[in-house]
Amino acid sequence: MGNLFSLCKLKKTEAARKKSSTTTSSSSSNSKRFSNNQLGSNRWNKMRSSKKEKMEDALIHEQAIAAALLFQHHQQNGTLPFDRSSSLRHPSPGAAAAAGTGSKKQSLPRSSSSRPRSLADPLVQPHQLVAQDTKIDELETSRFVLVHGGGFGAWCWYKTITLLEEGGFKVDAIDLTGSGVHSCDTNTITSLAQYVKPLTDYLEKLGEGEKVILVGHDFGGACISYAMELFPSKIAKAVFIAAAMLTNGQSTLEMFSQQGNSNDLMKQAQIFNYANGKDRPPTAIDLDKSLLRELLFNQSPSKDVALASVSMRSIPFAPVLEKLSLSDKNYGSVRRFYIETTDDDAIPLSLQQSLIDANPPERVFLLKGSDHSPFFSKPQALHRLFVEIAKVPLTVSL
Repeated sequence: MGNLFSLCKLKKTEAARKKSSTTTSSSSSNSKRFSNNQLGSNRWNKMRSSKKEKMEDALIHEQAIAAALLFQHHQQNGTLPFDRSSSLRHPSPGAAAAAGTGSKKQSLPRSSSSRPRSLADPLVQPHQLVAQDTKIDELETSRFVLVHGGGFGAWCWYKTITLLEEGGFKVDAIDLTGSGVHSCDTNTITSLAQYVKPLTDYLEKLGEGEKVILVGHDFGGACISYAMELFPSKIAKAVFIAAAMLTNGQSTLEMFSQQGNSNDLMKQAQIFNYANGKDRPPTAIDLDKSLLRELLFNQSPSKDVALASVSMRSIPFAPVLEKLSLSDKNYGSVRRFYIETTDDDAIPLSLQQSLIDANPPERVFLLKGSDHSPFFSKPQALHRLFVEIAKVPLTVSL
């Protein structure tokens, strides 16, 4: 009996020990489970953080991707219609809810620029930028043709194209010879006619009675002036944006010489190419990439500066030297409008105003806070001016 009691007592002791061991094991397991949960939570947070960073990176590079799509489409006549499916979209609350974002308010993607957004350039939906009383069908023309400046390409207009198309306008952006995705070697361009050929080909093929609003930026001003002389009946209005608006017998080089030694930054940025040898005139001009932001994009978002730094090409030198032949009958019959850029370090406001004084347009618009590239730094404000110019009637009181 004593041995049985001892055995029962031993079994109870063992049972108690096992229970204690089980409890300890359970506690340890719970502790490990808690630790694992903690690790899982940390891992999830890291995954969320990584996902957020990737989303931000995607937004930053979306415009670059949009521009890259231009390289994937073979275009005729040098025109590059923009693929709107690749443009930045602002989802509606309904779309956000459908996407599983719940009731949380979806904020609009903002520029990566650190500059404060002025009242002149608010962040709004594209369709809000067109006045409610704008009736596209009643305009003289609803087609814009955009011509880039020296070194740029059709890619630089991606924001403008999107905004105009959202408002019901038709838009074509031209890659001039040796620019953007055009395959020609810039060093082989020997005349303004050769450089502007994609634009003149486009205008030549316009249907009878069709008209466009022709827009030129920077050196593109000289290019559209050349086209105005050839096709005045096909151009309803010409818009010069911080552009070379020259007089008869004047070259773009002469225009820049008016600055004297006032624009040292431009001189520092220029790199001359001598494809035909150092004993011959330069064949093209490159711009120092380290000075691009200061010269052309001092108010523009960083993502657009990055896009430009990998997309800009050489500027052909011969067309810059060429003097324009402009007549009152042709060039002078086209209605001209000028958009000044106040914070421009490439073509300073003082030079723009001297061009305006020498060759007065119908109207002058001031784009405050814009650098030399308002299609990047002030796209909404630039868009509003385009719509306003499109609405100017045939008969105006001067």
